[in-house]
Amino acid sequence: MTSESAWRSANGVTIADRVPAETRAAWTAAGLCPGRDLYALFRDHVLAAPGRAAVVDGVGVLGYAALDDRVRRAAAALRAGGRGPSDIIAVLLPNGRDAVVAELAIAAIGAVALPIPHTHGPRDVARLLTRSRAAAVITAPETVAAAGDLQAWTPGAPPRPGIRSLGDADPRDWRPGPVDAEAPARILISSGSESEPKMVAYSHNAMGGGRGNYVAALRRGPEPMRALVLVSLASSYGSLATSVIMARHGGTLVLLPRFDAAAALEAVERHRPTHLFGVPTMLWRMAECETAADVSSLHAVVSSAGPVHRHVRDACVRRFGMPPINIYGSSDGVNCHTGDDPARWEPGLAGIPDPDVARISIRDPEGRALPPGQAGEIWALGPMTPLCYVEAPDLDARYRAPGGWVRTGDLGRLDGDGTLWVLDRLKRVVIRGGVGISPAEVERELIGHPDIADAHCVPVSDRDLGERMCACLAPRPGARPPSPAALISYLLERGVDRRGLPERFLMLPELPVGPTGKVNVSALTRIAAEAAVPADAGSARPNARG
Repeated sequence: MTSESAWRSANGVTIADRVPAETRAAWTAAGLCPGRDLYALFRDHVLAAPGRAAVVDGVGVLGYAALDDRVRRAAAALRAGGRGPSDIIAVLLPNGRDAVVAELAIAAIGAVALPIPHTHGPRDVARLLTRSRAAAVITAPETVAAAGDLQAWTPGAPPRPGIRSLGDADPRDWRPGPVDAEAPARILISSGSESEPKMVAYSHNAMGGGRGNYVAALRRGPEPMRALVLVSLASSYGSLATSVIMARHGGTLVLLPRFDAAAALEAVERHRPTHLFGVPTMLWRMAECETAADVSSLHAVVSSAGPVHRHVRDACVRRFGMPPINIYGSSDGVNCHTGDDPARWEPGLAGIPDPDVARISIRDPEGRALPPGQAGEIWALGPMTPLCYVEAPDLDARYRAPGGWVRTGDLGRLDGDGTLWVLDRLKRVVIRGGVGISPAEVERELIGHPDIADAHCVPVSDRDLGERMCACLAPRPGARPPSPAALISYLLERGVDRRGLPERFLMLPELPVGPTGKVNVSALTRIAAEAAVPADAGSARPNARG
């Protein structure tokens, strides 16, 4: 597929590349993209190391050759069921070998994978299936009803007539055909923390190339990575697992069906991963968990999908013997991390951008490049840049610029040495009486309070001013929750302007998170609307979560 052409699904979804074809070709010619599809990359590792562990999950260990046999059977079943290169196929499965098989089989037949976190509710699943016009869904027997009228497959025996099994086809009935490396391979779903989740299409080259390059920079030594991936494989962050760690780099995935801090620590001790991938909340809970575990196998602890605050950084040093590598990135197509120097931690520091992944530019509101030291919107372009938003021309118009550049909606600056600082998300503003208030500074200060473990500010509706800012907080274990008055005094002492102070407070045992591990802003906003107390309240006693 080239920028002059577009991929079109059998159900009428058009995916066009916003990056010029000559730019894509230059990245491949320079070796920054492999120029091959994801299944072909995976097959290289099958042939080179058939006995190497590919997946370690609750069922046991599955080697590369055994995994490929399952993938080929699944691909044969999909083709026998009429699915092929013009289809979008959804995957609704928990972490484990079945999810890996499904994603690789979809790539093998040249179709486009739409993994959906299996913890999404029926309404969200139905919306994503409708918007993507998916032709089929691969799911578990207990969630097959979410497929509705779509053609459905389940791993293993069909639970009832009319549902196909991915495991009952003869792999000799199918042979892989040519797949364009620039064709769409996967649709990433944003967390939906601000609005309805966005769908972003990535090519085989962008997954195996740009995203592959950023994961390569996280390796510590020549041996293949052995990665405990705690986030959902269906999340944007989790997309690094099957397509990158395995298909591009020949690594081993250690997977748990769901996150639990004690179980994750036990998995580190038992399966000896070299890399741990999680979000800050997961790493914090593991570090504070009382379960004893040998974590000496870890070469790197990697955090993404949210800022690493000081208490998380310090807890990782205590528990794992190293600070986390902080990744700034998103499904929209931006990445920068501190892999070269994880110890160089400061709030907002994202690291030095790698042009083999994505170049970073700071732009003013008119799209003009700003010099070092000046703050503006972060733009990104590189081998990991996605094709486009799916069925959302308004998002392409808003967040994609000429040449294929991604407009992130984040505020940042580049120092003279090339270091990127992420200052705030431009889109996250509380509009109080017509005046925009950024919550970033308040959150940074509150997270530094000795009795606060986590903080996130959300707007709450106000009849007079439109919105007021509510500080939603979780206390540290064993700490007495500070009163709103005490927190206001603390913020003033830290230099926060009175005009930016929160006017509502909500104290919870822990902040609610979504399937990607990020704070679930919609749920938090709903709880705050019902249970927040004014800043002049006498105390901020913990409220029950709804």
